[in-house]
Amino acid sequence: MLRIFSLLVFSCMSWFALAENAPATESNTQFETLLAQLPSTKLSKMAPLVDKIAAQPSPQVPELLQHLMEGELYYLKAANELVYAQPNQQQTYDLTSVLKTEALAPVSIYALKKIRTNNRIRGQIRDLLANMYLSNSSPAVRLQAIKQLLDNPSKTGITSITRLIKTEQEKEIRELMSVVLLIEQLEKGQTAEKLAAISQLEGRLEPTVKNALVKELKKLSASQDLSISQDKSELHKALTRAIGQMEQDGDFYQLLDYLFFGLSMGSVLLLAAIGLTITFGVMGVINMAHGEMMMLGAYTTYVIQQTFPNLIEYSLLMAVPAAFLVSGLVGVLIERGVIRFLKGRPLETLLATFGISLILQQLVRTVFSPLNRQVEAPQWMSGSLEINPIFSLTYNRLYIIIFALMVFFSLLMILKKSSLGLHVRAVSQNRDMARALSIKSSWVDAITFGLGSGVAGIAGVALSQLTNVGPNLGQDYIIDSFLVVVFGGVGSLWGTLVAAMTLGTFNKFLEPSMGPVLANIIVLVGLVLFIQKRPKGLFPQKGRSAE
Repeated sequence: MLRIFSLLVFSCMSWFALAENAPATESNTQFETLLAQLPSTKLSKMAPLVDKIAAQPSPQVPELLQHLMEGELYYLKAANELVYAQPNQQQTYDLTSVLKTEALAPVSIYALKKIRTNNRIRGQIRDLLANMYLSNSSPAVRLQAIKQLLDNPSKTGITSITRLIKTEQEKEIRELMSVVLLIEQLEKGQTAEKLAAISQLEGRLEPTVKNALVKELKKLSASQDLSISQDKSELHKALTRAIGQMEQDGDFYQLLDYLFFGLSMGSVLLLAAIGLTITFGVMGVINMAHGEMMMLGAYTTYVIQQTFPNLIEYSLLMAVPAAFLVSGLVGVLIERGVIRFLKGRPLETLLATFGISLILQQLVRTVFSPLNRQVEAPQWMSGSLEINPIFSLTYNRLYIIIFALMVFFSLLMILKKSSLGLHVRAVSQNRDMARALSIKSSWVDAITFGLGSGVAGIAGVALSQLTNVGPNLGQDYIIDSFLVVVFGGVGSLWGTLVAAMTLGTFNKFLEPSMGPVLANIIVLVGLVLFIQKRPKGLFPQKGRSAE
């Protein structure tokens, strides 16, 4: 009896399970049947078939249509199986089965045949995908879809937006939907509707909006005659006013963009020069190998990424202390091995450090080869912070500005608040008096040189995120570093900060109109004239330290 009861329960559960899965199985079968028709369907009958495929509830539909639109949908001639195919470096094609969603063995192009499309079908697919993405549950997907529609509006997309805007919950997406509809109203509406659209579009910053306004103004100007109507005159004034407002806003954000890039360039100069100003200010040493300290820091970042390839996201956090130690230790070795024997002879010191820089460059060429190395950027440094449609802050430059300021204030605290800073200031102001007070000036020199070199190594970590790492990396920044030190005032940290930000920003404002070479020449000439008036820079040392 119990066995019969169990059998009945199992039968009922199986029936319910079959009943529940029946629609899914049926829809999958229908989807596979439609896909099977793709290889044999003529181009003239492809559009209805694409509509039927798009109507299927399968989650594979968007990916399939995307590949079809991009010309990556093929079928294997031998097995008549649909595959996604992409060319590889071996002159063959990497394959992924559409239905099994698994990778297949690469084949030559002769084993494949592409599913044909034309511009009309690609446009149709684009509209279908826009509809799917606009109805997607993810706000990010909907936002991306509405941005694409804003750039390339279509009739189907406009219809979908008109239907969906009432139920859209996200404010940003709803506003962009409204912009798309207003542009449509501006292009196809009556004069009163156009005026209403212009009043609502005024103040928007999307380039598409400006293009639509300019297009409408040109169309209106072309159709004007001597007896222009009052409505057209108002429309002309409204268009001109809206375009003028957009250009004014665009100029303002363009200035902010220049300022941001100038500050980021100034931050790089600050990191590059701040170590130099310490060694120059305390020891009076013109360190021509300072650029190579930055190079060592950049190569340390590269080595860490090669050693820990699975920890790219944390590589920079590991590289900062490692680069400081590597460059700092090399700096201490240079001071102990060469500089201290040339104390008081600036010309010999300059030549010696120049020779060391050549040795370090050749050493790096021997170990890593003369070719540039690529340092990978972590994911958290990629992308940008979008303030509005025409102004965004790239994360790598934003982090470099923050990092440079952190290094600056940390160094300022060390020199102002620590015993090491007290000894450094004492030696820099009066070496003999400091020695009379039992301060070991020779060790202070070594630690100061190591500290300056270590900060240069940190600058190399930041530079590895902006440019390729190579043996000549330091040479590109050594001249600018000296300019910053001279402009700001030798030995002045605040002077270095102001000089780096000023030169970086001034250069970026000049570059768009004069080009990078002429901008550098103008900055250099201006600096020479400035030094003629103030030989000790913006922030000259005062008191005994000035002697």
